[in-house]
Amino acid sequence: MVIAIDGPAGAGKSTVARGVARALGFTYLDSGAMYRCVALAALSDGADLDDPREMGELAGRIAIEFDDGRELLDGEDVTDAIRSPEVSMAASRVSVHPEVREALVEQQRALIDAGNYVAEGRDIGTVVSPGAPLKIFLTATDSERARRRAAQSGEAPEAVLAAQAARDARDRDRAHGALRPAQDSIELDTTGLDADEVVDRVVALARDRGLART
Repeated sequence: MVIAIDGPAGAGKSTVARGVARALGFTYLDSGAMYRCVALAALSDGADLDDPREMGELAGRIAIEFDDGRELLDGEDVTDAIRSPEVSMAASRVSVHPEVREALVEQQRALIDAGNYVAEGRDIGTVVSPGAPLKIFLTATDSERARRRAAQSGEAPEAVLAAQAARDARDRDRAHGALRPAQDSIELDTTGLDADEVVDRVVALARDRGLART
C-alpha cells in the first residue's frame, strides 16, 4: 500500500514524505534516489549514459531497496554516494530515457505491493500507483519554492527561479510521467507552512481514511 505525494521541485515533497512515513511507521520511498542509483551504477560500469537501451537494461537488472532512511543498491548502502555532484548530473541524463522510467516504475510497483510506503515523486499517483488510497499533490508559489531551494543550495534565488521555471516546463511537457495532479488527489499549498504543519495534515488525512492506527 502506498500514500502518494507528488508535486513540483521545491514544494516540500521529500521532507513531508519522510515525516509522514516516520509518523505512520511506513517506509519512505524516494523515487528520485532510484534514478540516482541507476546513474551511480552506470558510472561505475563505464556505461553510456545517453544510450536508452543500455540504460534501460541496467535499470532493469539492478536491485534498489529502502531501509530505515537509507538507499541500498544491490545490497550496498549508497545513500551518500548517490548524492555526489557527479551522480546528480548523471541522474539528470539517465532520467530522460523512457526505458529507464519503465524499469523503475516496475520496481516501484513491486516494492509497494510488498509493504507500506510513503512515496514521493512527480507521477506516483498518476502512473506508478493510480489506485493509491491517498494521493497528495503539494504546491507552493514559484517564489517560495525558489527561496527554499536557494536556502538549501546557497545559490542566488534569481538563478534558482530561472532554473526552476525551465525544469517545471520540462516536467509538464514530458511524454512519459508528466507532472500533473491525479484527478482524485488532494492539493495542499505549502506556502507559509512549516514542514511539521504539512506532515500533520497528511497524517490526519491518512488516519481519517483508516490507513494507519489512530
